[in-house]
Amino acid sequence: MALPRPRRLKTLVGAPTLVAAANDADPGHGLRRAVALARKAEAERITGLFTADLLQIDPAGLAGTAGVQEPLIALAALSQATSRIGLVATVSTTFHHPFNLARQLATLDHVSGGRAAWNAVTSSVGEENFGDSLPDPESRYDRAAEFIAVVNALFDANARDAVARKASGAIAVDPSKFHRIDHRGRHFTVAGPLNVPPLPQGRPVQFQAGQSEAGVSVGAAHAEVVYTSQPSFEGAVAFTAELRRRAAASGRGLGLPFVINSFHGLIGESEADVGRRLAEKHARIDYDQGRLKLADMLGGEIDLSGLPLDAPLPASLLPEVTRINRRRGRAEIFRRYAEQGLPLRRLIIEAQETGHWSVAGTPEQLADALEERYRAGILDVVTLHGLGNPDQEDLLINGLMPELRRRGLIDIDYLGEDFRSNLELPPLAGADLISAA
Repeated sequence: MALPRPRRLKTLVGAPTLVAAANDADPGHGLRRAVALARKAEAERITGLFTADLLQIDPAGLAGTAGVQEPLIALAALSQATSRIGLVATVSTTFHHPFNLARQLATLDHVSGGRAAWNAVTSSVGEENFGDSLPDPESRYDRAAEFIAVVNALFDANARDAVARKASGAIAVDPSKFHRIDHRGRHFTVAGPLNVPPLPQGRPVQFQAGQSEAGVSVGAAHAEVVYTSQPSFEGAVAFTAELRRRAAASGRGLGLPFVINSFHGLIGESEADVGRRLAEKHARIDYDQGRLKLADMLGGEIDLSGLPLDAPLPASLLPEVTRINRRRGRAEIFRRYAEQGLPLRRLIIEAQETGHWSVAGTPEQLADALEERYRAGILDVVTLHGLGNPDQEDLLINGLMPELRRRGLIDIDYLGEDFRSNLELPPLAGADLISAA
């Protein structure tokens, strides 16, 4: 076993949906439920709330509720009902502009007292809403790298004392301490300065998601936390080693970037209870819908209708990953599953977890799985599931979380006032950055 690590495992949960539904008793029901869940997560000392996002409603209903609320506004609302938990907004670099996003993120950091984070994605859907076709992954990540650099330059340029509080309570702005960046690049021309005062954290914490060749390079060079789907231990080891190699080649230090995995844990009270819950979960699968979901995991261009459930996929149907324009990393995971000879039925079951790390077990067994990756140095942050799910919430809060604390794997309290402190990220460099300590 690897030596104990000084930094404990950090935890995220999905930010609850706060929009109103047609059958709610009143329009405020969604917000009240979301606030209650956010406060519950904070009471459990969860490190952060994470919002996924899509820029469309999936016509086949494969994506669940992702994309039904705008992440930055939703997190701004939840920031006013919480005081310590981090706030991670997923925002596309393909369909936004860096100056506007820098203003929005900076304002979120201010209104939350230094708890903002940005998960940079390049988007795999939604281009129909922006008047253009979806660029290839290499082009999307080239834009993303410049986008992140511009946003950070805007954050870093302004002097930390550019704004002062007057005796009246209003603020005084010194325009001479807001500085231009005069960026002229392949994708963006941005003069600056950013017209929001320096952030409580200096910068929002930079998350990034992308598993394609180009995506890993961007994460290694720019991200502080890289989000990945690694269903197997061996895959997680290989991914982390390559990410660290590229980060070192980019001149990164201090153990950056951290690695985050989404952990799809199904918790049961005993092994028999786990078996029962797993059987019931599989019995609820609509296999016709499941064929569509699996096809989506494989790039969305294949037809799986009519194929026998208990036979492997024909090799001729498997897409060439490098020719896929959407979510190449996910397609690579499912191509590997298919090449192992898994029958269609099993592939559909795996597709329910969308290629993420999935473990069914008792709290102790799930803690074993988390501890193994943490001790191996391939897991720094984990997204846990079950909060807000009546079937799983009690087992998460009163089963898995206490077991992780008993083993000393997760924090028993927040370590600081801002998200950077609670993630135990190294300090930001630069004389003009506000301290993250």
